[in-house]
Amino acid sequence: MGGGLMSISDWAGCLEGWADKLDELKAFLAPSFGRSEQRASAAAFIDGLLSGAERKTGWMLSEEAGFSQPYRIQSLLGRSRWSADGFGQRVRGYAMDALADPDGVLVVDETGFLKKGTHSVGV
Repeated sequence: MGGGLMSISDWAGCLEGWADKLDELKAFLAPSFGRSEQRASAAAFIDGLLSGAERKTGWMLSEEAGFSQPYRIQSLLGRSRWSADGFGQRVRGYAMDALADPDGVLVVDETGFLKKGTHSVGV
């Protein structure tokens, strides 16, 4: 891909099975959200984070999801009732199962995206 951006297929090697695995992950995380609307918004949020959108703002993620306004994403992150601790425990369990070693370490280094501006986190 141009501009130095990598697609999922670049680092995964192929797209075969990717959508199924992503659907499995969303289903695994779904119990963290009590309402079907929250689960749908969370799934759209995950899709947006994995999208090629350069900026991951509420507006941009909403546009990626096909929403006309950012309210669903904003509501999920700011007003909806769900347990961030419970969600974190589910994600940790998922990662630990994937690593298959209690002493395993997962390192994510997303330094390939140059931050812009002076107010964003990480600038």
